[in-house]
Amino acid sequence: MPVGDRNDPFRAYNYRVEIDNTTVAAFSEANGLTATIEQTEYRNGTDPMHPRKLSAKRTFNNITLKRGYTNSSDLYEWYAVGLNGSVERRNGAIILQDEDRNEVLRWNFNEGWICKYEGAMMNATSNDVAIESIEICVELVELEFLGA
Repeated sequence: MPVGDRNDPFRAYNYRVEIDNTTVAAFSEANGLTATIEQTEYRNGTDPMHPRKLSAKRTFNNITLKRGYTNSSDLYEWYAVGLNGSVERRNGAIILQDEDRNEVLRWNFNEGWICKYEGAMMNATSNDVAIESIEICVELVELEFLGA
């Protein structure tokens, strides 16, 4: 490879969050982009010593988003719909960007709803930002490669 041709990894701080195609206020943290395929073993009667491993149920972790409190109550209002007995499902994405702020990766999630809301931890001896945290239950997360 010639000198100067580098393929540097993308920085984890350069991302944004969209929920129902609307960019939501800046989040200080986004995690939980985990998918798992469970396995099950099947033993064929003609080969009793070596079971085969087959794919089974797939699951997706909850996505956790954290941001500093502002005058916006949009996340709590979305959560409050669930408190009243019916959840409001939304689609969204966590989008990783390159240094020029171009989209390079999108984790698209479907049928999400807030299953946990956590208010700020208060501490009179600290000057930290008051942070709210939500967990979004999702039914599907798909990674989409963009550009390049």
